[in-house]
Amino acid sequence: MMKTDSFLGGGSLVRMSDHNARITCMRSFPLNETSLVRSEIQREENVLVTSSCDHSIRLWWKGACHRCFRGHNGAVSTLSDKLLGAGGVKVLASGGEDGTVRLWSLSSSGKRGQQALKATLYGHQKPVSLMSVAGHKPSLLVTMSRDSKVRVWDTNTSSAVRSSCCVGMTSLPGAPVDMKCDEALLYIAAGSSVVVVDLRTMRKVNTVAICQPKLYSFAIMRSKSLICTGGFGKALLWDIRRSQEASKPKAVTELDGHMGSVSLLHMDPYKIVTGGLGDNFVNAWEIDTGKQTNSLLCNRPELGNTNIGCSAMAVNACRIATASYGESQGLVSFRDFSGAVRPTSSKCNDDEEEADVWKFWGTQTYSDSDGSNE
Repeated sequence: MMKTDSFLGGGSLVRMSDHNARITCMRSFPLNETSLVRSEIQREENVLVTSSCDHSIRLWWKGACHRCFRGHNGAVSTLSDKLLGAGGVKVLASGGEDGTVRLWSLSSSGKRGQQALKATLYGHQKPVSLMSVAGHKPSLLVTMSRDSKVRVWDTNTSSAVRSSCCVGMTSLPGAPVDMKCDEALLYIAAGSSVVVVDLRTMRKVNTVAICQPKLYSFAIMRSKSLICTGGFGKALLWDIRRSQEASKPKAVTELDGHMGSVSLLHMDPYKIVTGGLGDNFVNAWEIDTGKQTNSLLCNRPELGNTNIGCSAMAVNACRIATASYGESQGLVSFRDFSGAVRPTSSKCNDDEEEADVWKFWGTQTYSDSDGSNE
């Protein structure tokens, strides 16, 4: 972990190494929803929660591990994108290779997380791979296992071990890719399509995207009624309203030019950012026009890193961080365009009077109800 402002001025990295196996998922939650708050000033801070193949979940704050939760009989594969519950009592959900869903209280005291396990939910026959909290009811948890079986749990109905509070089920063809809750609707990307399920009836409402032969990633910007899917060599932009009216969805535009699969996607009200392991570049596109506005190199050719692609990406307004790795070493790049006073680059042909400006910046503050947690 590093604070970018101090690191650019010579600051150091903070290494948090309590896990002894691969980290599978990372989430950031408000500190005031845990028992760690000691003053009003701290209420604006966040905690980091990580899951690992070492069967544990850890809660980090100020560079140190303050809680360790254990209970899964195998690797912990995923964490809920939000905390469950309303008011001051919040619950974290986790899914594991053991096929169970477990609910944890982040308000429990004690560094080892004693009494933190509130419930163990059984029903999935395969490892749990995806989780999302419903937007219209914060006690509803949606989970999806590796066999594309979807279950909805009402976490308010029981707190006993081996309880069953499943209130809805469905299944989809194809391997699960991602899913997002938008109020009472659930958008599920699996196989080669994105379908919409109404959580109140658990019935399929519509298919809003089809990406052959398969999907690699999925993002939604509900305020603009747009979704984006990552395929092989390109991403596709879809208008949800048009897809609802047509018998077969048709993409609004193609975001073409990548090498390999587009497994990384970011959407905000101004731009789309795409990347993947097979490409040395991440590309930025205008969300309204689909026009490419920049292409950012993720490696350092002068260091001999010629065959590495983007393995992870985080975007927050005008800031972007990318992580890449190759056979010999890895590289983390951080770019901040919030203070940019001139284009990052420009291109023009002899016949053009003005250069086509390449950019990455836009309005620095925004909010959207897409449920993302960055």
